[in-house]
Amino acid sequence: MNRKLAIIIGLQALLIVILFWVLVFYGKDEYEAYTREAAEEIEAPSRVGIESGATVLSLSAAMQQQSEIKTAKLQAGVAQETLKSLGNVLSIDTLIEQRSQYLSAKAEATIARASLANSQQEFQRLSLLNQDDHNVSDRAVTSAEAAFKADKAKIQAAETQASNIQNNMRQAWGETLTKLATQSSSNASFDALLQHKEVLVQVVMPFDHAGTAPDTLHISPTSTSSVHNNISAKLVSNAPKADGTLQGETYLYRAPASNLRAGMRVGVQLSSKPSDAAVQGVLIPTSAVVWYGGKAWVYQKQAAEKFLRLPIETNYEVNGGWINR
Repeated sequence: MNRKLAIIIGLQALLIVILFWVLVFYGKDEYEAYTREAAEEIEAPSRVGIESGATVLSLSAAMQQQSEIKTAKLQAGVAQETLKSLGNVLSIDTLIEQRSQYLSAKAEATIARASLANSQQEFQRLSLLNQDDHNVSDRAVTSAEAAFKADKAKIQAAETQASNIQNNMRQAWGETLTKLATQSSSNASFDALLQHKEVLVQVVMPFDHAGTAPDTLHISPTSTSSVHNNISAKLVSNAPKADGTLQGETYLYRAPASNLRAGMRVGVQLSSKPSDAAVQGVLIPTSAVVWYGGKAWVYQKQAAEKFLRLPIETNYEVNGGWINR
């Protein structure tokens, strides 16, 4: 009797478990369907709209305060109209190698000259002794003469090699850098390049650029082209070689090496008009500009809770923002 009772109780417990899992299985689908319907019924209010083809953003006063959105009246500003161009930070490994070869050739010529002085004196001495009743043999005179001529040939060969290296340097780097690189004595201008305190930048001037290359211009890495990252560069000379990707007149400039690396592209700003030609407009602060889709935008407040998104010009950059006409 006890065994039958235990079996009955066990079957009842199993049936309860099965019924519980059936309820969970079917109730889960109904619960998920109910949750999905409830989520679909909750709609977030749209704060972005289109009016007359322009994007309009609606924000309540509380949201503006929470987002720390601030507005300010636009101020008048003036900017010098500029042309934008590009440059390239050059590696001077070849220049350093040519300089070493040139100085080595000049050192060989100096050594040969010292040897020539001795061999010439020896040849003259033996020639006189030979003429004085053959106090030395003709063979000794001939050997001294050969040594004398060999030293002269060494000088000529070394000087020719140095001249060829110097000409190659002129073709690649121009006359100014060649003079600096071929000086045997130390000079601060070239030492700054050798010690990587400064770098050499080849700048491409557009053909429509007015006037000659300026003595000083401002460059910046293309990834951070901004007046806040401008680097002052000083003119060295004309560049003998053209840029492989850009058409225009090329010039060599020197600039501090702190933020520049060999092979880096840099942006260049050039005056396109005389100094008295300026652009007048309003100053758009940098903090107000939003970059989207490769363009610069600003939000203009139309009402207490309404902001209109407008594109702005970035051709006239000044310290603090951009001038828009």
